[in-house]
Amino acid sequence: MDLRNIAIIAHVDHGKTTLVDQLLRQSGTFRENQAVAERAMDSGDLERERGITILAKATSVEWQGTRINIVDTPGHADFGGEVERILGMVDGVILLVDAAEGPMPQTKFVTSKALRLGLRPIVVLNKVDRPDAEPDRALDEVFDLFVGLDATEEQLDFPILYASGRSGWADTSLDGARTGLGALFECILAHVPPPRQAARVDEPFAMLATTLAADPFLGRILTGRIESGRVTPGQMVKALARDGSEVERFRVSKVLAFRGLARTGIDVAEAGDIVSLSGMTRATVADTICDPAVTEAIPAQPIDPPTISVTIGINDSPLAGRDGDKVQSRVIRARLEAEAESNVAIRVRETPGGDAFEVAGRGELQIGVLIENMRREGFELSVARPQVLSREEDGKRLEPIEEVTVDVDAEYSGVVIEKLSQRRGELVEMREGAGGKTRIVAHVPSRGLIGYHGEFLTDTRGTGILNRVFHEWAPWRGEMPGRRTGVLVSMEDGVTVPYAIFNLEDRGRFFVGGGEQVYRGMIVGEHARDNDLDVNPMKGKKLTNIRAAGKDEAVVLTPPVRLTLEQAIAYIADDELVEVTPHHIRLRKRHLDPVERKREARR
Repeated sequence: MDLRNIAIIAHVDHGKTTLVDQLLRQSGTFRENQAVAERAMDSGDLERERGITILAKATSVEWQGTRINIVDTPGHADFGGEVERILGMVDGVILLVDAAEGPMPQTKFVTSKALRLGLRPIVVLNKVDRPDAEPDRALDEVFDLFVGLDATEEQLDFPILYASGRSGWADTSLDGARTGLGALFECILAHVPPPRQAARVDEPFAMLATTLAADPFLGRILTGRIESGRVTPGQMVKALARDGSEVERFRVSKVLAFRGLARTGIDVAEAGDIVSLSGMTRATVADTICDPAVTEAIPAQPIDPPTISVTIGINDSPLAGRDGDKVQSRVIRARLEAEAESNVAIRVRETPGGDAFEVAGRGELQIGVLIENMRREGFELSVARPQVLSREEDGKRLEPIEEVTVDVDAEYSGVVIEKLSQRRGELVEMREGAGGKTRIVAHVPSRGLIGYHGEFLTDTRGTGILNRVFHEWAPWRGEMPGRRTGVLVSMEDGVTVPYAIFNLEDRGRFFVGGGEQVYRGMIVGEHARDNDLDVNPMKGKKLTNIRAAGKDEAVVLTPPVRLTLEQAIAYIADDELVEVTPHHIRLRKRHLDPVERKREARR
């Protein structure tokens, strides 16, 4: 059967997964009466809750006798490690661009990776049926983006399709028939070349592993594209590390191919196809799985280094062990090492004391997703404030700079520019955007953006949209202003009393309500001033045997502020921690004893 391998790349929420749903339906992969959930490729709980793709996934469809392997890639730059590995498996890409928003920062990120690999894109302008769609402007911006990324003449001569993924149609012109996705299928067959590896089917077997998964029955499963030869169940193979050293030899227990949304066992797989193998015990991502006669490893794509790190340790608060069942450091170590093995964009190392682990990744979202998954698995953790990773070059200290693209109403553009300037940002561009918005592009140090998103939403009354992507390493830009307010710290252990919180509300806003368990050193609210304040939220009303008129009204509290995991991690200062358990997110001081805190502050 003829074969094509493609990836779909786009910015967050530009419609990749919805389009794949329609490709599966219209190719006949789903039976006519088969009930299939929307966003079928977003199988993870977090992916469905947040509406984003976190893990790259593969599927396949058949169209007029040709099998098309389709890879749905994450759109957020924090998960760029997935994108970089996956693009090495395909021979073409579909670049999906929102016709109203145009190319966004993550569009630039994933497109640069594809163009660098020499892949020719098919540009699909999605959501052209929206009232605010401007497909001509979006197309011009795509062309300018390609030119700015040094695309070749062949890559600049890209086919263009207009589509509505939700409605399930694509056409070569805006006023086309709009009857289905046939034009997109035909464009894939005509524009994407067959795998060049297919000509090497008679050579010894070799495959580069790009993703790692685990199955309760099959064990480790490695997925990749076969570069040469054939592989069958029961075949003896070996795994080579990047440097060519042998990792292990094993017998392939299963050869699995993607058929729709499922992996199906097959008897033989040939060069050019994307398959999964099982049977290994130590082989991992970026290893070469090959015939025992092969001596050289297949070169793996270099991965961009991490730019941010957090320290994760055990939960040592007075409430430790009450909520989760995985609290030991050895269990946390094993889980983090397993994550680093399957996700090449994450690095884990023990801190000098050996009681905590430094986890380095691409951004706050990637780290937040990892911690959220761990808490759902029953872990209890303490998480420190994120730190930006700097590096030395020619005796100069360099820090990561991000390109920030902001779409806001014109009335809020002034405050956004002011806040970005305070964070050592440099304004690059400011112009009228789609839908009456003002688009602001600035280059801002990564450390200046930690904790800014919540403040940004407050400044823009929830109407602004902020996107960011790594831009370059640049000289260190000096000191950065931190959080401007202090915190309210509990000075006692116990259960909060509504009467006490009511009388303390003029001191600031609270993170806890009445009847909640707190402990000494736990942060219960945000102080209205810039210093920390010890408070007693357990102090009850003094009772006497004399009843006074007007003293028994019900206490009405202001609803407490409930921080999400990412907000809590970004909110804390250097001397604070986030206590993460399966059902609670608490903020606390690193040193719970107030005397010890003062001693540490003086030091």
